[in-house]
Amino acid sequence: MEISVDVPPYLRVHKDGTVERMAGIQVVPAGFDSNTNVVSKDILVIPETAVTARLYRPNSTPQNAKLPLVLYFHGGAFCISSASDPVYHNSLNKLVADSNVVALSLNYRLAPEHPLPAAYQDSWSAIQWVASQAKAQEDWFRDNVDFERVFLAGDSAGANIGHYIALKLNDVSKNDFDFKVKGLVMVNPYFWGKEAVGVEITDPERKKMVDMWWDFVCPSDKGNDDPLINPFVEEAPSVEGVACEKVLVTVAEKDILRERGKLYHKMLSKSGWKGKAEFYETLGEDHVFHIFNPDCDKAKSLIKRIADFINEQTVNV
Repeated sequence: MEISVDVPPYLRVHKDGTVERMAGIQVVPAGFDSNTNVVSKDILVIPETAVTARLYRPNSTPQNAKLPLVLYFHGGAFCISSASDPVYHNSLNKLVADSNVVALSLNYRLAPEHPLPAAYQDSWSAIQWVASQAKAQEDWFRDNVDFERVFLAGDSAGANIGHYIALKLNDVSKNDFDFKVKGLVMVNPYFWGKEAVGVEITDPERKKMVDMWWDFVCPSDKGNDDPLINPFVEEAPSVEGVACEKVLVTVAEKDILRERGKLYHKMLSKSGWKGKAEFYETLGEDHVFHIFNPDCDKAKSLIKRIADFINEQTVNV
C-alpha cells in the first residue's frame, strides 16, 4: 500500500485513507490493580460522540470519604494513545495511589480521523459532564469526590489541553459549574512555534519533525503559530485568564519541548495572573520519561511532586 502521509514516529496514512498507527495502540482492561490497590472502570461520558473515560479511585476508599478529583488528558500529539494504553493506565494507577484522589482519564477523539479542535471540544464536553456529576448519578462521584478540589492534569498534548480548558473556564459564569478547579498540572507541555528557541536552534532535524506533527493534526494557514499550539503569539488569549489558584509546570532536561515549558512558566509568573506558578525540572531525562520508565527513581520523584502539589494547602500570593 502506498503511503500518502508519514508522521514519524506515530503513524502513517496510506493513499486509500487507511490510518496505520505504530504507537499507542495497545490496550488493557480496567479493573483492580494489585500493585497500587487502585480500582478502575470505563464509563461513557459523551453519548453523542461515543467518547469514554476511565475512572480510578483507591480501592480502600471509605464509602463517604471525599477526595480531590483529577481530570487527566493523556499525551500522544493528539493522534495516538488512549486512557486504556498500558503505559497511561499504569501511570494513572500510580498517580491515584500516591495522591489519594479520584481520577478521570479521558478518551478524547484523535486526529486524523477527527482533526482538531475535536480533542478540545471533547475535553470541554467532559468538563460539562463532570459539572453535571456534582448532582450526580455516578456512584464514585456521588460518594467520593470533593467538588471543591478539582484539578486539571495532563502530559504533552494533554497538558496543552489542560491549558486550553483552564482558559475556557474563565469565560463561563461560576454559577454554570458546581465545582472548583484548584490547580493545573502540566507535565512536559506540548507548545510550539514557527521560530526556533533554545535547543530547537541547534537541532533542526527534531525541530522539523515536531513542526510536522501540528500541521498534520490541525491543518490551517496559521501553522505552528496557531494560538492553540503557540500561547506566546500576540493573538493568543492572555494567560492571566487561567482559571485556577495554582499551576505546576514540569519539564525534562533533554526534551526538545523543554524551552517552551520554561517560557510558559515565566510568562505566567510575570503576567497579572493572581495564582501561584510552580516549576519542576527533571535532569538527565527526555519527554514523558515517567510514562515509559515509571519505576525509575526520577519518575517516582515526579509523581510525588505532583501528589504534593495536589494535596498541599494553597497559600495566598
